[in-house]
Amino acid sequence: MTGDNFLISVENLHIKFGGAAPVTAVNNLSFQLRKGETLAIVGESGSGKSLTALALMGLLPNAATISGNITLNVNEHVYSLAALTDKSQWQSLRGKEMGMIFQEPMTSLNPIMCVGKQLEEAIFAHQNVSKHQAKKLTLDWLQKVQLQHPEETYKRYPHQLSGGQKQRIMIAMAMCNHPSLLIADEPTTSLDVTIQHEIIQLMSYLQHEHNSAMIFITHDLSLAAAIADDTLVMYKGELMEYGETSQVLAKPQNPYTKALLACKPSRTEKGKRLPVISDFLDIPEIPQAPLPERTHLNEEVSLHEPILSVNNLQVWFAGQKNILGTPQNHFKAVNDVSFTLYKGEVLGLVGESGSGKSTLSRCLMGLTPVNDGAIIFDGRDISKLSPREWKPVRRRIQMIFQDPYSSLNPRMTIGDAIMEAMLAHNIVEKAALQKETYRLLDLVNLSADSFHRYPHQFSGGQRQRVGIARTLALKPQILLCDEIVSALDVSVQAQILNLLKDLQAELKLSYLFISHDLSIIHYISDRVMVMKAGKIIESGEAEEVFTKLQNEYTRQLIDATVK
Repeated sequence: MTGDNFLISVENLHIKFGGAAPVTAVNNLSFQLRKGETLAIVGESGSGKSLTALALMGLLPNAATISGNITLNVNEHVYSLAALTDKSQWQSLRGKEMGMIFQEPMTSLNPIMCVGKQLEEAIFAHQNVSKHQAKKLTLDWLQKVQLQHPEETYKRYPHQLSGGQKQRIMIAMAMCNHPSLLIADEPTTSLDVTIQHEIIQLMSYLQHEHNSAMIFITHDLSLAAAIADDTLVMYKGELMEYGETSQVLAKPQNPYTKALLACKPSRTEKGKRLPVISDFLDIPEIPQAPLPERTHLNEEVSLHEPILSVNNLQVWFAGQKNILGTPQNHFKAVNDVSFTLYKGEVLGLVGESGSGKSTLSRCLMGLTPVNDGAIIFDGRDISKLSPREWKPVRRRIQMIFQDPYSSLNPRMTIGDAIMEAMLAHNIVEKAALQKETYRLLDLVNLSADSFHRYPHQFSGGQRQRVGIARTLALKPQILLCDEIVSALDVSVQAQILNLLKDLQAELKLSYLFISHDLSIIHYISDRVMVMKAGKIIESGEAEEVFTKLQNEYTRQLIDATVK
């Protein structure tokens, strides 16, 4: 079959960085894609997925050098993209013939321009229409991507929209000019399962409506299975496996593909150590000791007393004020929530964005005031404590955040960051600070030289280990884990989950584990709570909650999960 049959054809693509000793980021990559088809490019961070997409769009940084052939065949014109240097030609291709949806819409949207104007600008730039017609088309697209109240949405700024709404705006901007090729770079990574399901369906519908070709970049093979005709697996810039999605995922030939499939938590392997990449490939990996088998909740937790009890907790936020300055229409973020956390237990909390999960966890840390109810810890109601009284309590109840990079000082070495936490709470004597810090780094499987390095010198998974080490420095009894693996590759997820279970067994920790990923919640939790609109609508042992499905909302969450 000749290249003319393909919309996009990539042959022997090489992308390098550096001067005298260049680093090869993508090595000898080849693939093709026809109009109307979807290709999934799958791999971990650093595999070269996004760089390949940027090469197709002509958006590689100046430090990159590119060789090989990238041929785009549209409207009876053939463009050699790897050799294209004319800026005006690139401007005519981007947005019109080629559209791209980026992973983080907040960084791609102009924060000081309403989203409607941004979408209207994209239409006006590539279509021969008046400004009045451009606005009408903008409103049509806001409706097409299923945003309610298009007129109101048009006037809103990015910070006034949810993550799912911003991603819909990005989809509209990428597809409003009916591009022949759509590139979607991790467009659903941090979205709730129901929103993720809706976004995938929306993209597929719009793609088929306009017969566009799509390159869908992801680290999740289950997403590739849901959307792609063909799948290409990359590892460290190299092509590992390429073929029909059903063949690649059902009968993977390459050890790396097998590793990615095995790293994801399985319903049938609940609680067992998750495989990591080093189990399949002959590469150095952080050593992890075998985990002891966990006993069932009724055999384990019943032997211990509760460590934390939440009784009828209520948190509300005032609405807009009336003409007299009185707040109206209180919004209840947490509405009459009660639960108990036992010593040595993992209690899972699942729900969509806006359900109240993070507000609840912030209340347990004393970071959000409680309006009514009680939080009983160590025999007293900590919800009524003053800021000064909270300090010794907060040492024993610690939180691990979703994005460790934003919670670490970029100008402070990792060693100093960990020691600062211990100094603030007088955990150890000053003379023993360094020794204790090295012990903590070893505990989370980080090398000793991490002590003198800075946050930007670590990968996402390594930074999450730093966050865990900093938390453990205070010798807590309870860890609140707020979406701590949602943005990580599946292989790194497996390492972090294994680490958390190791630490729990060794230090007898209790976890409140918050996530929108039901497979992870099922895998790690003894018991599960499902939260919606500020209320706990279902709770029980993890296996029962996920199999008996007493509540329709829980059923919807599970049905929306990509298998």
